[in-house]
Amino acid sequence: MPDSALGRLLKHLRDLRRMTLRDVSDLSKVDHAYVYRLETGEKTTPSDDVIGRLEHALRPPRREAKILHYLASHAETDPQLVTFVGEDSDVSFEDFLSLASVAHRGAGRPDYPTLLRRLRRLLAEEGDDG
Repeated sequence: MPDSALGRLLKHLRDLRRMTLRDVSDLSKVDHAYVYRLETGEKTTPSDDVIGRLEHALRPPRREAKILHYLASHAETDPQLVTFVGEDSDVSFEDFLSLASVAHRGAGRPDYPTLLRRLRRLLAEEGDDG
């Protein structure tokens, strides 16, 4: 079955609210089958209108809402990054954007904790220089 970063985030947000696909569909006025296809990665680029309606139904925290909008237009984002960010509330939206921009470079699976430490160290060094 396909997997997508957007799908993982939608499923995570739905699970946090203990909502069924039908619940999300009823609140968002988005067909439950379409929500399912988004969650499974069969569909990956919903319109801004659909994302807005899903956001209204799921009421994600601010960081997750920003990530949701980002993922709607960046289908290539690694699903593992969403899992990593979901497990670490200290990862800001800005950290997420930085990781999303560098994670796909290089061979093998990205080591997000190590990448994040390196990015933060680099940013701290830039701050010390300026």
